[in-house]
Amino acid sequence: MSTGFDALESRGEVAQLILADGSPPIQGRSFGAAAAVSGEVVFNTGMVGYPEALTDPSYRGQILVLTFPLIGNYGVPDESIRDEYDLPTYFESNEIHIAGLVVSSYSWEHSHWAAHKSLAKWLKDNNVPGIYGVDTRALTKKIREVGALLGNLVVNPPQSLPPTIEFSDPNKRNLVAEVSTKTVKVYGENNTTNIIAYDCGMKFNIIRYFVDTHKVRLTVVPFDYDLEANPSNIPWEGLFLSNGPGDPTMCPQTIKSIQYALELETPRPIFGICLGNQLLALASGAKTYKMKYGNRGMNQPCVDLRSGRCYITPQNHGFAVDSSSLPPMWKPLFINANDLTNEGIVHTDKPF
Repeated sequence: MSTGFDALESRGEVAQLILADGSPPIQGRSFGAAAAVSGEVVFNTGMVGYPEALTDPSYRGQILVLTFPLIGNYGVPDESIRDEYDLPTYFESNEIHIAGLVVSSYSWEHSHWAAHKSLAKWLKDNNVPGIYGVDTRALTKKIREVGALLGNLVVNPPQSLPPTIEFSDPNKRNLVAEVSTKTVKVYGENNTTNIIAYDCGMKFNIIRYFVDTHKVRLTVVPFDYDLEANPSNIPWEGLFLSNGPGDPTMCPQTIKSIQYALELETPRPIFGICLGNQLLALASGAKTYKMKYGNRGMNQPCVDLRSGRCYITPQNHGFAVDSSSLPPMWKPLFINANDLTNEGIVHTDKPF
């Protein structure tokens, strides 16, 4: 007679997570593609939402550890279902961006009205490895103590490790260039308020929110679009700087366009979130830095310094603005209540 634990049975090929700190390899079993990848090992504290997390461009090149212990029990929705803007309804982009996935327990059986396939099949279809059977609580504690680590996720590893193991740091790549759109596209053509959105790795729900909720005519442009030259002659009344992966200093073209907008005689509103907030800070003359382990999850407490009100927010960033480096006329607007890192800035006089 079968039991409820059959869904958690041990199967899959042998897999290892090798960390760059020299600690013994973490053993587990594979539930994704039979591949070997290298990346930055980070954790996300969300209880649900792995279809959205795995397709979030801000995770580009990272080996993602999910702290919630049971993963995969509701499967993955149908990627072919599109909304009125021809965007996938249930995902934040058109592809999986993580390098690999690490979980404690993987459910080999899934059940959900919207499920189209299993998480394991989705990973295999996209050549992304996954490992389960890992003590994700201990791994998360290690990352919190020593900081984000580089790592290799290997399926069917050799019997003995080579004397020298190479690790690849995704933050040394221009990850924004890898995930940004290559073309200019308009959403909400019949809306009236014209806003340019710099796509540095923008999630699709942001597009829907602007167009459906705020009735914006949103023109999405590549991260390196030259705003001063404006070759596509895009009308704009405001500027939105999106979320995205990696180090904001890798985007000098975006920073140059923001600086142009900041210096306009008649200022226009500028709003940045996540990486976009960091790019706005760099354009203003402030500095950014690499965080110890970043803020990633759907439950990050964020305090509005104007009112003291705390919001529970989704976040995904490994770099932050150095608030002490903000130039005159700029000040912090939001801070993270957990680690007091900057989550937003504002100019004291102008609309940004």
